[in-house]
Order: sequence, then structure tokens, then C-alpha cells
Amino acid sequence: MKTPDATPPTDHPTPAGLDVSRIRAITLDLDDTLWPIWPTITRAENVLQAWLADHAPATAALCTTPGALREVRNHMNTTRPDLAHDMSALRRESIRLVLQRAGDDPALAEPAFEVFFAERQRVELFADALPALTFLSSRFPVVAVSNGNADVHRVGLGAHFVAALSAREFGVGKPDPRIFHAAAEAAGVSAAQVLHIGDDAHLDGVGALNAGMQAAWLNREGQPWAHGPQQPHTTVADLLALCRQLG
Repeated sequence: MKTPDATPPTDHPTPAGLDVSRIRAITLDLDDTLWPIWPTITRAENVLQAWLADHAPATAALCTTPGALREVRNHMNTTRPDLAHDMSALRRESIRLVLQRAGDDPALAEPAFEVFFAERQRVELFADALPALTFLSSRFPVVAVSNGNADVHRVGLGAHFVAALSAREFGVGKPDPRIFHAAAEAAGVSAAQVLHIGDDAHLDGVGALNAGMQAAWLNREGQPWAHGPQQPHTTVADLLALCRQLG
């Protein structure tokens, strides 16, 4: 992928709500901000299904039943609310439950999950993601903040981040202010000195605002803001537009 110019053109004025002079660090969402998540999950589930066909055929057959996997996932959400912040544990235990229902060895849940998880790290970046990351990380410490289970190092982007916080490891996820405050601490600044960037209006936008951060809403599809008087400091259709605003 082409390396961006060191200083993107500043042909777009800075929005009145965004105070660039305050920014000393960036916190950044991952899924659907740097890459589209559902194509990744679909591909990982297909790889898992192929593995199950070889190692647990009864489970593989059960997984092809319409609605079966969704029912299992809904069941896990209801019976294991303690895992709500841990996408890896939810996926692993969902696999274990399907294996049990099919009469296969539930111990296969561990290797099955590893097959899924390895493929889940093979993401296809949005075209603007790497140029924007290169620009941002050359100017600010950047901390990943995610409710998902992507690993920035396994994805191949670790060099751009000074730290990465996940809901699974931290114990709570966005929009809880605590994970935002921990991210600011990891960057060595106060929350007021952080610009958080993410695609989810509630988890990223409202969460960052309630944590005392500036918020940049990445709104690739032109969705309306539906969270009342609280407003992001800037809304952009792509990450390079934000880089231009930051100068």
C-alpha cells in the first residue's frame, strides 16, 4: 500500500468544535474503523465450519441448520452475562455448547476456537486506514481501544500503537468511561488531551464524550447522529479527512 505524504494537504478547515491544540494523544477503535468486521467474521466462520467438518462432523452438520448458531449465541448471551465483555470467551463457549449438543467432544472447543481466532486476525484494511495510521502515529501516541478481540500485533499494525486495550483484558468495554480513562493513562496524558476516533456513535462517540475526551465520529455511511444534544467534536466520512483537519 502506498505510503502517504508526511503532511496531508490542509484544504479542509478545522471544524469549530474540534480543538486541535488540546490533542496530545489519540485513542482509536479497530473493528469497522480500520477494517470492515463482518467480512472478516464470515470468513473466519467458514474456516471454522471446514475444520469442524474434518474433526467434528456431527457438529458441522448441526451448524448448517438455519438459525442454529444464532440460537446458541443468544443462549450464551442470556446464560453467561459475565462474558458480555469477552468476545473470545463467548465464541469459545458457544463452540463448546454446539459440540455438546451434537455429541462431539467438548474439548475440541479449544483447537476449534484457535482456528477461528487465527482467521479473525486476517483483516482487509479500508484504503484510508494505513495512511491515516502512519500519519497519526508519527504525531501522537496512539492507543487502540476495542470491545472486540482483534490483536493489533497479529493483524500487523502493532508498530503504530503504544498500547492496546480490549474489553476482554480490561474487564469492561466501551462506552464505560473507565476503559477510556485507562487508555489516556496508557498514553501518558489526561482524558481532556485525547481525541478518540471510532465508528460507533454510542460506544465510541458518546463513550468518549462522557469520559471527557474529544470525539471524532467516523461516519462512513452518512448515518444521522441519534444521541440528542451530545455531539461529536467532528464527523468525518474517512480517516484521511480527519488527518487533514489535524494538519
